Amino acid sequence: MAALIDVILPVFLVIGFGYLAVWKGYFSDAGVDGLMKFTQGFAIPCLLFRAISTLDLSQNFDIALLGSFYAGALAGFTAGLLGARYIFGRDWEDSVAIGFCCLFSNSLLLGLPITERAYGTSALEANYAIIAVHSPFCYAVGITAMEIARNRDGNIASLPGKVLRAMFRNALIVGITLGLIVNIGGIPVPGVMTDALDLMVRAALPAALFGLGGVLYRYRPEGDMRTILYVVAVSLVLHPAIVWGLARANDLSTDALRSAMLTAAMAPGINAYVFANMYGKAKRVAASSVLMGTGLSILTVWCWLYVLP
Repeated sequence: MAALIDVILPVFLVIGFGYLAVWKGYFSDAGVDGLMKFTQGFAIPCLLFRAISTLDLSQNFDIALLGSFYAGALAGFTAGLLGARYIFGRDWEDSVAIGFCCLFSNSLLLGLPITERAYGTSALEANYAIIAVHSPFCYAVGITAMEIARNRDGNIASLPGKVLRAMFRNALIVGITLGLIVNIGGIPVPGVMTDALDLMVRAALPAALFGLGGVLYRYRPEGDMRTILYVVAVSLVLHPAIVWGLARANDLSTDALRSAMLTAAMAPGINAYVFANMYGKAKRVAASSVLMGTGLSILTVWCWLYVLP
């Protein structure tokens, strides 16, 4: 019960404040859009740049850690894709969008603050190692699968260019890439610049959580309930269960195990809806899965925290 009160509820209370503010008309839809544009387009890319530019890559880019997490993520994508196609009879493009919902856990807005509250700031290094690969990996998988589904009889020679163009329109990937360039190149960043970035970073997660609450108010579940529950089950149970088994088999350190598990156990991120909206496929399933998954993760994350060392 202490974990629920001390670690999980403060994060979800901030989300709840955002939901309530929009529901009661104290915060407009336009305000939510502006807040999310600020956080997703500026503040969170600054956070990722700062974290990854100073990350000890040789210590934290552990193949066992990344292999355990991303094998579980890919298994979730496969389960979502094939389940949507063969259990629920969706077309291939819908199935890819539904698979993406099962692939893209909310590593930033939920995974980071919950891990930090549970285990402290020092426990976040493995989270950042996962996050550095997260958006590039997930978008590469999702966009590649969607372009193949849309052009099954066409020329796929242009596929790599389409994937790269779509990926580098994403500000999160730009922030990650710049952070890696500074880190690997040993490029010094002036103190005045890091101080300015740190001001942005301090605003990133609280503002994003509040904005997420406002976004979720728009996406009340409608129809497709069996498919939505299937996505939520894959995201909150199957993905972390696979990561748990692989992490134990790979003998991950305690810190790496905690970061991998809590990131895997998060609900689908808002990028699941962004991806579905980008292609105009399974938007209702994606939006409702984000909403229901976020609400139910209060309980499932509590359970995962209980079993973690």
